[in-house]
Amino acid sequence: MTSSDDLPSVSADSKTASDFEASGALDPRQALRLLDTAPTGYLAVDASTGIIRYANATLCRVVQSTVDDVVGSSVGALFAPSSSSTIAALLDSSVEADAEAGMAVGASADLVTGLDASVAVQIMANRSVEPSGAVVRLSLHSAAAHRIRERNLIDARDDAVAAQTDVENALTRSQSALGESEDARKTAESERTQIQILATTLQRTLLPPVLSAPAGMEAIGYYHHSSTEEVGGDFYDVFPLDDKTWGFFLGDVSGKGAGAAAVTSLTRYTLRAAAVFDRDPVTVLDNLNTVLHHEFRGDDPRFCTVVYGTITPGETGVAIHLASGGHPPALHIRADGTADYVDTIGGQLVGALRTPHFRAAEITLAPGDVVLLYTDGLTEAHVGPGRARYDDSGALEAFAAAAAPTTPARIIDDLVGLLAGFGAGLQDDVALLALGN
Repeated sequence: MTSSDDLPSVSADSKTASDFEASGALDPRQALRLLDTAPTGYLAVDASTGIIRYANATLCRVVQSTVDDVVGSSVGALFAPSSSSTIAALLDSSVEADAEAGMAVGASADLVTGLDASVAVQIMANRSVEPSGAVVRLSLHSAAAHRIRERNLIDARDDAVAAQTDVENALTRSQSALGESEDARKTAESERTQIQILATTLQRTLLPPVLSAPAGMEAIGYYHHSSTEEVGGDFYDVFPLDDKTWGFFLGDVSGKGAGAAAVTSLTRYTLRAAAVFDRDPVTVLDNLNTVLHHEFRGDDPRFCTVVYGTITPGETGVAIHLASGGHPPALHIRADGTADYVDTIGGQLVGALRTPHFRAAEITLAPGDVVLLYTDGLTEAHVGPGRARYDDSGALEAFAAAAAPTTPARIIDDLVGLLAGFGAGLQDDVALLALGN
Protein backbone atom coordinates (compact mmCIF):
# COMPACT_ATOMS: atom_id res chain seq x y z
CA MET A 1 0.00 0.00 0.00
CA THR A 2 1.30 3.50 -0.76
CA SER A 3 2.04 5.82 2.16
CA SER A 4 -0.13 8.80 3.04
CA ASP A 5 2.58 11.05 1.56
CA ASP A 6 1.63 9.69 -1.87
CA LEU A 7 -1.96 10.86 -1.50
CA PRO A 8 -2.54 13.95 -3.67
CA SER A 9 -3.34 17.18 -1.82
CA VAL A 10 -2.78 15.50 1.58
CA SER A 11 0.42 15.88 3.61
CA ALA A 12 0.81 14.12 6.94
CA ASP A 13 4.02 16.01 7.91
CA SER A 14 4.95 14.92 11.45
CA LYS A 15 1.42 14.96 12.92
CA THR A 16 -0.05 12.00 14.75
CA ALA A 17 -3.66 10.82 14.44
CA SER A 18 -4.48 12.56 17.74
CA ASP A 19 -3.11 15.84 16.37
CA PHE A 20 -5.53 15.68 13.43
CA GLU A 21 -8.42 14.72 15.72
CA ALA A 22 -7.69 17.70 18.00
CA SER A 23 -7.53 20.13 15.06
CA GLY A 24 -10.68 18.82 13.38
CA ALA A 25 -8.73 18.09 10.17
CA LEU A 26 -9.00 14.84 8.21
CA ASP A 27 -6.16 12.41 9.05
CA PRO A 28 -4.31 11.61 5.76
CA ARG A 29 -4.37 7.92 6.68
CA GLN A 30 -8.14 8.12 6.99
CA ALA A 31 -8.34 9.96 3.67
CA LEU A 32 -6.31 7.15 2.08
CA ARG A 33 -8.70 4.53 3.48
CA LEU A 34 -11.70 6.45 2.14
CA LEU A 35 -10.17 6.60 -1.35
CA ASP A 36 -9.30 2.88 -1.22
CA THR A 37 -12.93 1.96 -0.47
CA ALA A 38 -14.47 4.39 -2.98
CA PRO A 39 -16.82 2.68 -5.48
CA THR A 40 -14.78 3.97 -8.45
CA GLY A 41 -11.17 3.66 -9.54
CA TYR A 42 -8.85 6.54 -8.68
CA LEU A 43 -5.35 7.39 -9.96
CA ALA A 44 -2.89 10.22 -9.35
CA VAL A 45 -0.47 10.64 -12.26
CA ASP A 46 2.68 12.77 -12.55
CA ALA A 47 1.69 15.40 -15.13
CA SER A 48 5.15 15.62 -16.69
CA THR A 49 6.05 11.91 -16.96
CA GLY A 50 2.74 10.03 -16.95
CA ILE A 51 4.02 7.84 -14.10
CA ILE A 52 1.36 6.67 -11.61
CA ARG A 53 1.98 8.06 -8.09
CA TYR A 54 -1.13 6.65 -6.43
CA ALA A 55 -3.76 3.99 -7.21
CA ASN A 56 -6.66 3.04 -4.96
CA ALA A 57 -7.57 -0.54 -4.07
CA THR A 58 -10.70 -0.48 -6.24
CA LEU A 59 -8.67 0.25 -9.37
CA CYS A 60 -6.12 -2.45 -8.52
CA ARG A 61 -8.85 -5.07 -8.08
CA VAL A 62 -10.32 -4.23 -11.49
CA VAL A 63 -6.98 -4.51 -13.31
CA GLN A 64 -6.06 -7.63 -11.27
CA SER A 65 -2.74 -6.19 -10.06
CA THR A 66 -1.21 -5.19 -6.75
CA VAL A 67 -0.69 -1.60 -5.69
CA ASP A 68 3.09 -2.10 -5.87
CA ASP A 69 2.79 -3.26 -9.50
CA VAL A 70 0.60 -0.32 -10.53
CA VAL A 71 2.34 2.54 -8.69
CA GLY A 72 5.48 3.55 -10.55
CA SER A 73 4.28 2.27 -13.91
CA SER A 74 3.14 4.35 -16.87
CA VAL A 75 -0.54 5.22 -16.86
CA GLY A 76 -0.75 4.23 -20.51
CA ALA A 77 0.14 0.64 -19.61
CA LEU A 78 -3.21 0.22 -17.84
CA PHE A 79 -5.18 0.82 -21.02
CA ALA A 80 -5.61 -0.99 -24.32
CA PRO A 81 -3.27 0.14 -27.13
CA SER A 82 -6.30 1.56 -28.95
CA SER A 83 -6.77 4.00 -26.06
CA SER A 84 -3.16 5.28 -25.84
CA SER A 85 -3.85 8.42 -27.87
CA THR A 86 -6.99 9.09 -25.83
CA ILE A 87 -5.06 8.91 -22.52
CA ALA A 88 -2.30 11.17 -23.84
CA ALA A 89 -4.85 13.69 -25.10
CA LEU A 90 -6.69 13.54 -21.78
CA LEU A 91 -3.53 14.37 -19.81
CA ASP A 92 -2.73 17.23 -22.20
CA SER A 93 -6.27 18.64 -22.11
CA SER A 94 -6.35 18.53 -18.30
CA VAL A 95 -3.25 20.73 -18.26
CA GLU A 96 -4.83 23.16 -20.76
CA ALA A 97 -8.09 23.22 -18.82
CA ASP A 98 -6.21 23.87 -15.56
CA ALA A 99 -4.38 26.77 -17.15
CA GLU A 100 -7.73 28.33 -18.02
CA ALA A 101 -9.89 27.70 -14.96
CA GLY A 102 -9.18 24.34 -13.27
CA MET A 103 -12.00 22.79 -15.28
CA ALA A 104 -12.42 19.01 -15.22
CA VAL A 105 -12.24 17.18 -18.58
CA GLY A 106 -13.51 13.74 -19.57
CA ALA A 107 -12.99 10.93 -22.07
CA SER A 108 -13.81 7.27 -22.77
CA ALA A 109 -11.18 4.50 -22.87
CA ASP A 110 -10.69 0.71 -22.56
CA LEU A 111 -9.11 -0.36 -19.24
CA VAL A 112 -7.17 -3.67 -19.37
CA THR A 113 -8.55 -6.09 -16.74
CA GLY A 114 -6.55 -9.25 -17.52
CA LEU A 115 -5.17 -11.29 -20.40
CA ASP A 116 -7.09 -10.39 -23.57
CA ALA A 117 -9.78 -8.65 -21.48
CA SER A 118 -10.76 -5.02 -21.07
CA VAL A 119 -13.68 -2.93 -19.87
CA ALA A 120 -14.97 0.39 -21.20
CA VAL A 121 -14.64 3.24 -18.69
CA GLN A 122 -15.54 6.92 -18.46
CA ILE A 123 -12.68 9.06 -17.10
CA MET A 124 -12.85 12.48 -15.42
CA ALA A 125 -9.52 14.32 -15.06
CA ASN A 126 -8.40 17.47 -13.30
CA ARG A 127 -5.00 18.84 -12.42
CA SER A 128 -3.51 20.27 -9.23
CA VAL A 129 -0.06 21.42 -8.16
CA GLU A 130 1.43 19.46 -5.25
CA PRO A 131 4.71 20.17 -3.39
CA SER A 132 6.32 17.38 -5.43
CA GLY A 133 5.03 18.69 -8.76
CA ALA A 134 1.91 18.85 -10.96
CA VAL A 135 -0.49 15.92 -10.58
CA VAL A 136 -3.39 14.84 -12.82
CA ARG A 137 -6.17 13.09 -10.88
CA LEU A 138 -8.19 10.49 -12.78
CA SER A 139 -11.48 9.01 -11.55
CA LEU A 140 -12.66 5.99 -13.59
CA HIS A 141 -16.30 4.94 -13.83
CA SER A 142 -17.72 1.88 -15.56
CA ALA A 143 -19.14 3.03 -18.88
CA ALA A 144 -22.03 0.59 -18.48
CA ALA A 145 -22.88 2.03 -15.06
CA HIS A 146 -22.45 5.53 -16.47
CA ARG A 147 -24.96 4.73 -19.24
CA ILE A 148 -27.38 3.36 -16.65
CA ARG A 149 -27.11 6.59 -14.64
CA GLU A 150 -27.63 8.62 -17.82
CA ARG A 151 -30.65 6.46 -18.68
CA ASN A 152 -32.04 6.97 -15.19
CA LEU A 153 -31.58 10.73 -15.51
CA ILE A 154 -33.27 10.72 -18.90
CA ASP A 155 -36.12 8.63 -17.49
CA ALA A 156 -36.45 11.03 -14.57
CA ARG A 157 -36.56 13.98 -16.96
CA ASP A 158 -39.14 12.21 -19.15
CA ASP A 159 -41.23 11.44 -16.07
CA ALA A 160 -41.03 15.08 -15.02
CA VAL A 161 -42.04 16.25 -18.50
CA ALA A 162 -44.95 13.78 -18.54
CA ALA A 163 -46.07 14.91 -15.08
CA GLN A 164 -45.88 18.56 -16.11
CA THR A 165 -47.81 17.77 -19.30
CA ASP A 166 -50.51 16.13 -17.20
CA VAL A 167 -50.58 19.21 -15.01
CA GLU A 168 -50.87 21.57 -17.99
CA ASN A 169 -53.56 19.44 -19.66
CA ALA A 170 -55.58 19.30 -16.46
CA LEU A 171 -55.21 23.05 -16.01
CA THR A 172 -56.39 23.66 -19.58
CA ARG A 173 -59.41 21.45 -19.00
CA SER A 174 -60.22 23.15 -15.74
CA GLN A 175 -60.02 26.63 -17.30
CA SER A 176 -62.30 25.57 -20.19
CA ALA A 177 -64.85 24.18 -17.77
CA LEU A 178 -65.14 27.34 -15.65
CA GLY A 179 -68.46 29.11 -16.06
CA GLU A 180 -70.26 26.32 -17.95
CA SER A 181 -72.32 24.92 -15.10
CA GLU A 182 -72.23 24.11 -11.42
CA ASP A 183 -71.18 20.54 -12.23
CA ALA A 184 -68.45 21.84 -14.53
CA ARG A 185 -67.29 24.24 -11.81
CA LYS A 186 -67.00 21.37 -9.32
CA THR A 187 -65.08 19.30 -11.88
CA ALA A 188 -62.69 22.21 -12.45
CA GLU A 189 -62.11 22.60 -8.73
CA SER A 190 -61.41 18.88 -8.40
CA GLU A 191 -58.90 18.96 -11.27
CA ARG A 192 -57.20 22.04 -9.85
CA THR A 193 -56.79 20.16 -6.58
CA GLN A 194 -55.24 17.27 -8.51
CA ILE A 195 -52.87 19.72 -10.21
CA GLN A 196 -51.75 21.07 -6.87
CA ILE A 197 -51.21 17.57 -5.50
CA LEU A 198 -49.16 16.56 -8.56
CA ALA A 199 -47.00 19.69 -8.43
CA THR A 200 -46.46 19.40 -4.68
CA THR A 201 -45.55 15.72 -4.94
CA LEU A 202 -43.06 16.37 -7.73
CA GLN A 203 -41.54 19.27 -5.79
CA ARG A 204 -41.05 17.11 -2.71
CA THR A 205 -39.01 14.60 -4.71
CA LEU A 206 -36.46 17.37 -5.39
CA LEU A 207 -35.88 18.16 -1.68
CA PRO A 208 -34.44 15.96 1.08
CA PRO A 209 -37.25 14.30 3.08
CA VAL A 210 -35.19 14.67 6.28
CA LEU A 211 -32.36 17.16 6.80
CA SER A 212 -29.54 15.66 8.89
CA ALA A 213 -26.65 17.55 10.53
CA PRO A 214 -23.23 16.81 12.06
CA ALA A 215 -23.23 15.81 15.73
CA GLY A 216 -23.65 18.86 17.95
CA MET A 217 -24.97 21.03 15.11
CA GLU A 218 -28.39 22.02 13.83
CA ALA A 219 -29.45 22.27 10.17
CA ILE A 220 -32.84 23.77 9.28
CA GLY A 221 -34.22 24.12 5.74
CA TYR A 222 -37.37 25.78 4.44
CA TYR A 223 -39.01 26.04 1.02
CA HIS A 224 -41.68 28.57 0.03
CA HIS A 225 -43.67 27.71 -3.12
CA SER A 226 -44.76 30.80 -5.02
CA SER A 227 -47.22 28.69 -7.04
CA THR A 228 -48.97 25.48 -6.02
CA GLU A 229 -49.53 24.62 -9.70
CA GLU A 230 -45.95 24.79 -10.98
CA VAL A 231 -42.68 23.11 -9.97
CA GLY A 232 -39.87 25.48 -8.99
CA GLY A 233 -36.10 25.11 -9.33
CA ASP A 234 -34.75 25.99 -5.86
CA PHE A 235 -32.96 23.19 -3.98
CA TYR A 236 -30.79 22.41 -0.94
CA ASP A 237 -29.25 19.46 0.92
CA VAL A 238 -26.86 18.51 3.76
CA PHE A 239 -25.09 15.13 3.68
CA PRO A 240 -22.11 13.30 5.28
CA LEU A 241 -18.84 12.84 3.37
CA ASP A 242 -17.14 10.88 6.16
CA ASP A 243 -17.34 10.64 9.96
CA LYS A 244 -15.98 14.19 10.41
CA THR A 245 -16.83 16.20 7.31
CA TRP A 246 -20.22 16.99 5.78
CA GLY A 247 -21.20 18.62 2.51
CA PHE A 248 -24.00 21.11 1.89
CA PHE A 249 -25.45 23.10 -0.98
CA LEU A 250 -28.25 25.49 -1.87
CA GLY A 251 -29.09 26.78 -5.32
CA ASP A 252 -31.59 28.03 -7.86
CA VAL A 253 -32.12 26.57 -11.36
CA SER A 254 -33.32 28.90 -14.10
CA GLY A 255 -36.97 28.58 -15.10
CA LYS A 256 -39.87 26.54 -13.75
CA GLY A 257 -41.86 23.47 -14.71
CA ALA A 258 -40.70 20.08 -15.95
CA GLY A 259 -37.51 21.44 -17.52
CA ALA A 260 -36.39 23.06 -14.28
CA ALA A 261 -37.28 19.88 -12.36
CA ALA A 262 -35.05 17.79 -14.65
CA VAL A 263 -32.11 20.19 -14.26
CA THR A 264 -32.62 20.32 -10.49
CA SER A 265 -32.55 16.52 -10.24
CA LEU A 266 -29.37 16.30 -12.34
CA THR A 267 -27.72 19.12 -10.35
CA ARG A 268 -28.42 17.53 -6.95
CA TYR A 269 -27.13 14.12 -8.14
CA THR A 270 -23.98 15.62 -9.69
CA LEU A 271 -23.10 17.73 -6.63
CA ARG A 272 -23.33 14.76 -4.28
CA ALA A 273 -21.40 12.46 -6.65
CA ALA A 274 -18.66 15.02 -7.40
CA ALA A 275 -18.09 15.67 -3.68
CA VAL A 276 -17.19 11.99 -3.15
CA PHE A 277 -14.17 12.20 -5.47
CA ASP A 278 -12.86 15.68 -4.64
CA ARG A 279 -14.61 17.69 -1.93
CA ASP A 280 -12.83 20.97 -2.75
CA PRO A 281 -15.78 23.38 -3.29
CA VAL A 282 -14.40 25.00 -6.46
CA THR A 283 -13.61 21.59 -8.00
CA VAL A 284 -17.13 20.35 -7.19
CA LEU A 285 -18.63 23.37 -8.98
CA ASP A 286 -16.24 22.83 -11.91
CA ASN A 287 -17.52 19.27 -12.30
CA LEU A 288 -21.14 20.43 -12.10
CA ASN A 289 -20.46 23.08 -14.75
CA THR A 290 -18.94 20.45 -17.06
CA VAL A 291 -22.06 18.27 -16.78
CA LEU A 292 -24.61 21.09 -17.22
CA HIS A 293 -22.71 22.73 -20.07
CA HIS A 294 -22.50 19.37 -21.86
CA GLU A 295 -26.12 18.28 -21.27
CA PHE A 296 -27.93 21.59 -21.92
CA ARG A 297 -26.72 23.77 -24.76
CA GLY A 298 -27.85 24.94 -28.15
CA ASP A 299 -31.55 25.82 -28.30
CA ASP A 300 -32.23 24.81 -24.67
CA PRO A 301 -29.42 26.18 -22.45
CA ARG A 302 -29.88 25.63 -18.72
CA PHE A 303 -27.90 27.05 -15.85
CA CYS A 304 -28.11 27.61 -12.11
CA THR A 305 -26.68 29.59 -9.24
CA VAL A 306 -25.38 27.53 -6.34
CA VAL A 307 -23.31 27.60 -3.15
CA TYR A 308 -21.50 24.35 -2.26
CA GLY A 309 -19.40 23.88 0.87
CA THR A 310 -18.03 21.54 3.52
CA ILE A 311 -18.58 21.48 7.29
CA THR A 312 -15.81 20.22 9.59
CA PRO A 313 -16.54 20.54 13.34
CA GLY A 314 -13.52 20.97 15.63
CA GLU A 315 -12.77 21.70 19.26
CA THR A 316 -12.60 25.49 18.80
CA GLY A 317 -15.36 25.89 16.21
CA VAL A 318 -16.77 24.65 12.92
CA ALA A 319 -14.71 25.18 9.75
CA ILE A 320 -16.86 26.15 6.76
CA HIS A 321 -15.24 26.04 3.30
CA LEU A 322 -17.55 27.14 0.49
CA ALA A 323 -17.61 28.35 -3.11
CA SER A 324 -20.25 30.31 -5.01
CA GLY A 325 -21.29 30.13 -8.62
CA GLY A 326 -23.30 33.33 -9.22
CA HIS A 327 -25.32 32.92 -6.01
CA PRO A 328 -26.20 35.59 -3.40
CA PRO A 329 -23.60 35.58 -0.59
CA ALA A 330 -24.24 33.64 2.62
CA LEU A 331 -24.73 35.52 5.91
CA HIS A 332 -22.54 34.86 8.95
CA ILE A 333 -24.67 35.66 12.03
CA ARG A 334 -22.47 35.74 15.14
CA ALA A 335 -23.18 35.04 18.78
CA ASP A 336 -21.80 38.50 19.65
CA GLY A 337 -24.79 40.17 17.95
CA THR A 338 -23.18 41.08 14.61
CA ALA A 339 -23.83 39.81 11.10
CA ASP A 340 -22.15 40.26 7.73
CA TYR A 341 -21.92 38.65 4.31
CA VAL A 342 -19.39 35.95 3.39
CA ASP A 343 -17.36 37.45 0.55
CA THR A 344 -18.13 35.32 -2.51
CA ILE A 345 -19.21 38.13 -4.85
CA GLY A 346 -17.92 37.61 -8.40
CA GLY A 347 -18.60 33.91 -8.90
CA GLN A 348 -20.22 33.21 -12.28
CA LEU A 349 -23.30 31.17 -13.25
CA VAL A 350 -22.91 27.38 -13.34
CA GLY A 351 -23.58 25.84 -16.76
CA ALA A 352 -23.68 29.08 -18.75
CA LEU A 353 -19.97 29.28 -19.69
CA ARG A 354 -17.40 26.66 -20.65
CA THR A 355 -14.81 27.92 -18.14
CA PRO A 356 -16.51 30.10 -15.50
CA HIS A 357 -14.84 31.64 -12.45
CA PHE A 358 -16.05 30.64 -8.98
CA ARG A 359 -15.33 32.45 -5.69
CA ALA A 360 -14.23 30.50 -2.61
CA ALA A 361 -14.23 31.58 1.05
CA GLU A 362 -13.57 30.12 4.50
CA ILE A 363 -15.19 31.03 7.81
CA THR A 364 -15.22 29.55 11.31
CA LEU A 365 -18.46 29.23 13.25
CA ALA A 366 -17.83 29.92 16.92
CA PRO A 367 -20.27 28.46 19.46
CA GLY A 368 -23.62 30.17 18.93
CA ASP A 369 -22.83 31.32 15.37
CA VAL A 370 -25.12 30.62 12.41
CA VAL A 371 -24.50 30.64 8.64
CA LEU A 372 -27.58 31.40 6.52
CA LEU A 373 -28.03 30.57 2.82
CA TYR A 374 -31.00 31.73 0.73
CA THR A 375 -32.20 32.15 -2.85
CA ASP A 376 -32.95 35.47 -4.53
CA GLY A 377 -36.71 35.06 -4.18
CA LEU A 378 -36.15 36.55 -0.70
CA THR A 379 -33.98 39.51 -1.65
CA GLU A 380 -35.98 40.38 -4.79
CA ALA A 381 -39.43 40.41 -3.20
CA HIS A 382 -41.34 43.59 -4.13
CA VAL A 383 -41.99 45.97 -1.25
CA GLY A 384 -43.81 49.29 -1.15
CA PRO A 385 -44.83 51.33 -4.20
CA GLY A 386 -43.08 51.08 -7.55
CA ARG A 387 -40.55 48.33 -8.28
CA ALA A 388 -38.53 48.56 -5.04
CA ARG A 389 -37.10 45.24 -3.90
CA TYR A 390 -36.60 44.12 -0.32
CA ASP A 391 -32.80 44.07 -0.29
CA ASP A 392 -32.12 47.10 -2.50
CA SER A 393 -30.73 48.99 0.52
CA GLY A 394 -29.18 46.14 2.53
CA ALA A 395 -32.31 45.24 4.50
CA LEU A 396 -31.43 41.53 4.82
CA GLU A 397 -28.09 42.13 6.55
CA ALA A 398 -29.78 44.57 8.95
CA PHE A 399 -32.53 42.00 9.60
CA ALA A 400 -29.93 39.33 10.45
CA ALA A 401 -28.00 41.67 12.75
CA ALA A 402 -31.21 42.60 14.57
CA ALA A 403 -32.00 38.90 15.06
CA ALA A 404 -28.51 38.07 16.45
CA PRO A 405 -27.66 36.14 18.51
CA THR A 406 -29.92 33.41 17.18
CA THR A 407 -30.19 29.72 16.31
CA PRO A 408 -30.88 28.01 12.96
CA ALA A 409 -34.47 27.23 13.97
CA ARG A 410 -35.16 30.74 15.27
CA ILE A 411 -33.71 32.61 12.27
CA ILE A 412 -35.73 30.41 9.88
CA ASP A 413 -38.90 31.11 11.90
CA ASP A 414 -38.13 34.85 11.77
CA LEU A 415 -37.63 34.71 8.00
CA VAL A 416 -40.84 32.72 7.47
CA GLY A 417 -42.66 35.54 9.25
CA LEU A 418 -40.88 38.09 7.05
CA LEU A 419 -41.93 36.21 3.89
CA ALA A 420 -45.55 36.12 5.04
CA GLY A 421 -45.47 39.90 5.43
CA PHE A 422 -44.51 40.40 1.77
CA GLY A 423 -47.92 39.15 0.59
CA ALA A 424 -48.33 39.46 -3.17
CA GLY A 425 -44.87 41.03 -3.39
CA LEU A 426 -43.32 37.57 -2.95
CA GLN A 427 -43.38 36.44 -6.59
CA ASP A 428 -40.69 33.74 -6.71
CA ASP A 429 -39.87 30.55 -4.82
CA VAL A 430 -37.60 30.91 -1.78
CA ALA A 431 -35.25 28.30 -0.32
CA LEU A 432 -33.58 28.83 3.07
CA LEU A 433 -30.86 26.81 4.83
CA ALA A 434 -29.41 27.67 8.25
CA LEU A 435 -26.50 25.83 9.91
CA GLY A 436 -25.23 26.44 13.44
CA ASN A 437 -23.63 24.92 16.51
